[in-house]
Order: sequence, then structure tokens, then C-alpha cells
Amino acid sequence: MHSKTIKQALEELQTLDKGLSQSEAEARLKQYGLNEIKEGKKISPWEIFIGQFKSIVIWILIFATVISAVLGEYIDAVVIIVIVILIAVIGFFEEYKAAVIGFFEEYKAERSIEALKKLASLKATVIRDGQKQEIYAKHLVPGDIIVLETGNKVPADARLIEVFNLQTQEAALTGESQPVKKNADALPEKTAIADMKNTVFSGTIVVSGRAKAVVAATGMKTEIGKIATMIEEVKPEPTPLQKKMDELGKLLGKVVIAIAVVIFIVGMIFQDKPWLEMLEFSAAVAVAAIPEALAGVVTITLAIGTQRMLKKNALVRKLPSVETLGSTTVICTDKTGTLTANQMTVRKLFSNGKIIDVTGVGYDTKGNFLHKNKSVKVDEIELLLRIGTLNNNAELKEGSVIGDPTEGSLIVSAAKAGLAKEEFEAEYKRIDEIEFTSERKMMTTIHKHHGEKIAYVKGAPEVVLKLCNYIYSNGKVKKLTQKDKEEILEINKEFADEALRVLGFAYKTLVDTHPEKNLIFVGLQGMIDPAREEVKSAIEKCNRAGIKVIMITGDHEITARAVAKEIGMSGKVITGAQLDEMQNLEDVVEEVAVFARVNPEHKIKIVDALKKKGHVVAMTGDGVNDAPALKKADIGIAMGISGTDVSKEASAMILLDDNFASIVNAVEEGRGIYDNIRKYIGFLLSGNIGEVLVVFLGIIFGLPLVLTATQILLINLVTDGLPALALTTDPYEPNAMSRRPRRQKESMFNGLNPFLLYYPIAQVAASLSMFLYFYANNPANLLKAQTAAFLTIGMFELYQSLASRSTIYPAVKVGIFKNRLLILAFISSFAVMAASIFVPSVGKYLDMASLSIGQFLFIALFSSIGAIIIEISKYLNTKNNGAKS
Repeated sequence: MHSKTIKQALEELQTLDKGLSQSEAEARLKQYGLNEIKEGKKISPWEIFIGQFKSIVIWILIFATVISAVLGEYIDAVVIIVIVILIAVIGFFEEYKAAVIGFFEEYKAERSIEALKKLASLKATVIRDGQKQEIYAKHLVPGDIIVLETGNKVPADARLIEVFNLQTQEAALTGESQPVKKNADALPEKTAIADMKNTVFSGTIVVSGRAKAVVAATGMKTEIGKIATMIEEVKPEPTPLQKKMDELGKLLGKVVIAIAVVIFIVGMIFQDKPWLEMLEFSAAVAVAAIPEALAGVVTITLAIGTQRMLKKNALVRKLPSVETLGSTTVICTDKTGTLTANQMTVRKLFSNGKIIDVTGVGYDTKGNFLHKNKSVKVDEIELLLRIGTLNNNAELKEGSVIGDPTEGSLIVSAAKAGLAKEEFEAEYKRIDEIEFTSERKMMTTIHKHHGEKIAYVKGAPEVVLKLCNYIYSNGKVKKLTQKDKEEILEINKEFADEALRVLGFAYKTLVDTHPEKNLIFVGLQGMIDPAREEVKSAIEKCNRAGIKVIMITGDHEITARAVAKEIGMSGKVITGAQLDEMQNLEDVVEEVAVFARVNPEHKIKIVDALKKKGHVVAMTGDGVNDAPALKKADIGIAMGISGTDVSKEASAMILLDDNFASIVNAVEEGRGIYDNIRKYIGFLLSGNIGEVLVVFLGIIFGLPLVLTATQILLINLVTDGLPALALTTDPYEPNAMSRRPRRQKESMFNGLNPFLLYYPIAQVAASLSMFLYFYANNPANLLKAQTAAFLTIGMFELYQSLASRSTIYPAVKVGIFKNRLLILAFISSFAVMAASIFVPSVGKYLDMASLSIGQFLFIALFSSIGAIIIEISKYLNTKNNGAKS
């Protein structure tokens, strides 16, 4: 409707300016349906819980539980099923943690559409049968004539037909930080949403003025409705960790089944073992081959990571997203309220022939006025600041602005000089006002002071300047020359080129009835929604960490370019209109730093293009317009303070302090968590590989069983399980943010050769050697040989747990004893093994034979060779790679 004239719009919608009849409205309601956002299928808590069992590793563990129960190994079955349930419960509760910290909601599912519904106003003023009436907004239909006044929430998308100084706040929908001045003029067909000055949108707020409009779209046909549809259509993809764990699960499943079948067949056919004994043994080997603690420690690690991140103002809503941050290669961020403070701030003044810089950010009244880095006296700028404060309808209360943000910035500017609006208003009482209109582009207030009437004027510099014949300079009033005008207009252009919104200020002592003629020009004030102070350093950290930052905003290109320059972002700037013409965005997307004047559909297009180039994309935002892209991105990050409910519910993580810099801390946490998960994989898989190979090779070479089924399970639960759980609290690897992001297709096993190759070879060789030594000396005492092999494997694993404190650096560099829980787990596991060997009443239940003190100590010391090999390998790797210390 924006391209239609008022008459054409009314005709197309088959309505009149006196509104629809009640009967016609009711007929249209049946045709178009209620003016509300439709919800998709909700996720039940049961579906959430069942979703925790999608991992193949979990299903293999459940199968092993069944086998153990069938064979009468009830303790093993109970232990495994407890681990499985624990994984599911932790995953369920951590994924749906309440936004109010310390409390859990009963259901914390996807509520994006529900949040959108809240944006619809409950009541609307409508003209029907020529009469004004108030109805429920959900009963509005296309063709209804609605009346809008200051403070109203717009109930539907509507084409304006009468406008009286109307301004709407559309930041949540379009990203436009300033109130948008509206008119009723027809616009070109191809006009971006943010530029549709003749249209008001459902869910936006009228901040000033009044209007009449004809409803053009309701419900799911509104811009908010279209966003709801996009949210519903976007299907979240698995996180990199979920993909890798799924791949690992499939690999383990195939290997486990193959090994178990081979052992069962070889044992029965070539060694003539009873089938029941081999079935039990094969099941034990299958359990040994699966690091059942892995899924548990990964879940616990992610949960612990969420608590660490919470302390850094990042609330995680979806557990696997913790790790996704660590692999992020691109952060797509909204400008308004994310990179900027969403608080208009005066940055420059022009007064007395000087350009004056104003320090400070947002609505904080602390700041200085500097000319060439030297302080400016308040007397020099008092008149300029006074006009800005008195010609003003906004208020500054407790650090926030009530009213127009631009006017609010003028009050803050004066307050930085110690000039309070309340004191000025007491001294200069306002007696009249000529209001601002989009046609006049200026505003005048008239004040009484010591018996005189003074007119204060502010507006577009070129408009104000045309009404001036004099200029105030250094305390004196003199004739305004053409040279003065040219200089002022040049300064105005200079300010505008820096994306500042510029206002001109003038005054006049009234001696006639023309308050806007023969004015005295005083100066300029230029303001902008500035970048947050900490953003520049945060972006520098992202650059060092190999993470590209892209600004995506609905704001103007000039403004976006200026903010990007200020915070150190470099690259191409592309507008939404240019995006519409592009066929292969992925060819240039990596060269772009800023996308300006974009629509919600563009954001999804950008995320898609980045994903096609293999990037892991994090999308930050706070507005309704960000929600679909937040859901589409690998990780959506919403703003906790300024963010809408819609953006929060579509996100995977919420920044509680709205601080872009907190993302950098969260990325570091994500990288640390991934590093820790690699520690567990290195620790658990290497031990399991060694155990299974020892048993497998023993069967193949025709030896008796090197380990009993009970010994295998004991190793799994004690020497594997306890240290693995302790490693969940391990400090992160050093220098996480000095490394480039890992490649999306990079194997989790990359760099783990010392753990997964060298260590198992040493463990197998040592274990079989010990078994053969004891078995050869006394073939009749098979259990003693099996006990020696058990102790060798167990001690190998305990030493390796200390080496697993880092997969990159030698353990001495990261500190062997820094993880006290790991030391406690080491001692506890060692005590269990020692008790099983030296306490006969314990050993007889765990298939153990007694060893002498000398034999025990020799094996315990000899078994350190595996950890020593790992440490030497890490030392050589860091030395060769020139790793940073």
C-alpha cells in the first residue's frame, strides 16, 4: 500500500475514511481471521526429555544394560542405566534453565511465537459506521480506519491517511535507533521497510503526534507475522559438537559390534569356550569399548561451562551451544543497542567559530568539552546549551530519557557542563511554543526572563540559518555574513559526513510579533548513537582470535559506516537494496564488514551465505527483526536488557549485560570447554582402545582370557570413570584466544596421536608382557596373571589422567596438582585397586589374586611409561610448533 495514494489505498481496500460498517467488518473477520499471531506446535517436556536419548552412544549403553541384566550382572546394569538417566536429566534441566537465575521453570521450550503475540496491543481505537469506538485489536480487519495517538501501540500494519507530527519507535522491528517521522505521501514500489514513512507497523510505538490510518494487513500478514512465519520455518541445525559426537557414536557402534562378534566367534570356534561364557565376556568387552562416562562427562562439562559463563553475564539456554561458541568464525551483530549504547549522545559542538568535542557516552552526565584537547570554559558554550535545554520537551530522570532521544541528548549535553534543565526552566518560564513539524523542520519556544520575552529556536541547520541575520560570537552579536553562512554549512556537512545528526540553534529577544525572523545564530550540536566504550577492544580480541565481526543493521549506510570506522571494523559496506540484486552473495560475503538498511529476510540470506562458505555463525541481536536469523545461526545470542522476548526465545544464549565484550569471554569459555572435551576423549578412548586390544589380541593369539569380565568393568568404573569426572572441573588450556578457530570439519582426534596411538601401543605391550610373565612362571595361577594385567592397565590409566590435564602442553606447564579433584580421584582409584589386591575379602568378589608388595610396586612404577611417552610427544610438538607460552 505504500506506493498507492491515499485515494488508491482506500479504493483497493474497499473502504472509506469514515470506516467500515459493523456488518462489513464482521464479514471480513470471517474472511481474514483474527488479527493475532498463530502459534506452531509446542514442544512438550516429555519430548524434550526423550530428545536427550538421540545419541547412538546412549543407545549402545542401553543395549549393554540389557545384556548385563540378562546375564545376571545386575550391579553393572544398574550403574550403566544410572549414568544414562543422569545424562538425560542434566541435559533436560540445563537446556531449559529459567531466565531468572536460581529458579527453574516447569517448561522452558521454544516460545518465540508466544512472545510475538505479546507485541500486539490489546485494544484499538477504530472508526466504524462513522463513529469512534474501542475494540479488541484481534478483531481488526483490512480496511478498518484506526486512530493513533501518543503512547499507543500500533495494532496492525496500516497505511497513513492523516498525519499530525507523527513519530513512531521502530527499533525493535527495523533496527532504526531514532523515532521515525511519518507522513502520508506515496512512495516508490521498491522501498525498504525502514523507509516506509507512510506506513505504521504492528507492535511499534507512537512516541509523538497523532494520525488516522487504514489497516492494510493483520495477523500473519503483518511484518511481525511474516517474522513469526520465518521463525517457524527455520529448523535449527545440530551444533558442531552434536555432529562430532554423533559421528563418534556411529564409529564406536560399528567397532564395538565388530569386535564383540569376532571375540565371540573366535572364543567359541577356536578355543572351544562355552557360548554363555563368551557371550558374557563379549558383552563386557563391548561395555569396555564404549566410554560410557564420555557422554556423561561431556554433559557435565557443558553444564559446568554454563555456570562459568553465567558469572560472565552469558546465560545459556541450549546446552550444546556452549561448545559452539568455541568454533565460531563469524559474529553477525546488530548495531543498535549491541555495538552502540542505543542512547543518543552529543559528540560535537560548533560555537564561537570553534569545533568542540564532547566526551562521555549515553545518558551519563559525566563528560568534558575540549577544543584541540584543551578544556573549554562553560561561559563560551552556555548560551548554546541553554537553548538546547529550554527548547526541549524531553526529561532526564535517573539516567534515562523520557521523550525524544535527540532532545534527551541535548539535556545530557548541558548537564555535562553543570547546567540543569530544572534550574533553567525556573528562571526562563516557557509561555508559548511553535511545535516542530516535518514541513517546518524546526521548533520555537518563547520564554519570559526578567520582563523580556526570548524566542529560542532549534532545527535543521540550513533552515535555521535562512532565518538568521546575526551571529553570536564570543559574547557579542554581529552581522551574519555570507562567509559566515558558508563556514557554518561546511561545518554542518563535516558533522553529517561523520554520521552525526546536526541541529542548528538561534535566539531572539522579542520586540515584535515575529519570533522566527531576524534571528541570532548561536551554533550547532551534532549527536549520534555512539559505540559502546568496550566494543573496540572486544573487536580487536575477535580479530586476534581469528573471528570476523560483521555489522548487520536496519540503520542508514552513512551511520553504520561511521560506527564501523569508530570501532575498527574494515571492509565493504552493502545495503539491503544491493543485496536484493545479488545472486551469489557467498562470493563476496567474506569481504563485507557492514550490511546496512536490511530487512529480516536479508539477515537469513547473509547467514546462509556465510554457512555456505563453511563458517560457524553466531548472530547477536535484540529486536524482533533479529529473531529468525538468531534461530537460523549456529548460535543465536540475544540481549538480556534491551532484547525483546521474541529475540530471547529464539536465541541459544542471552547476554545479561547487553555487552558485546561479554561475547569474547563466552567464546573463550566455549574454546576451553571444547579443549576439555578433547581431554576426556583422549583419556577415555585411549584407555578403552588399550583394554579392548589387550583382550582382542589375547584371543587372536590363542592365549587364555587376559582379563575377566569383572576386571574389565572395574577398570571402566574406577580407573576410567572417577578421573574422567574429575577432569570435568579441569582449568582450561592456556592461550585459548591466541589460536585460530578450528575448522568446522576438523576431526575431534586432530592432534591426539600421543593419546590414541602411541599410548595404547605402549599399554598393550606392557599389559601383555606382564600377563605373559606371570602366566609363563605359573600357568596354573591364571588369575594372578590376569591381576597383573589388570594392575598394569589400571595404573597406566591413572598416570594418563595426569597427562590428560592438557592435550597440547606438558603437564608440568599447566600444573599437575592444580586440579585437586583429579588428585583425589587418583588416590581413590589407586586405593580401590590396592584393596582389591591386598584385601582377600574384597578381591574374591572382584576376580583378583594377591601380589607381593615388590610385584605391586614394580608394576605401579613400570606403568608410568605410557604417560611419559605422552608427555615427551607433547613437549616435542610444542617445541616444533613454536607454541606460545
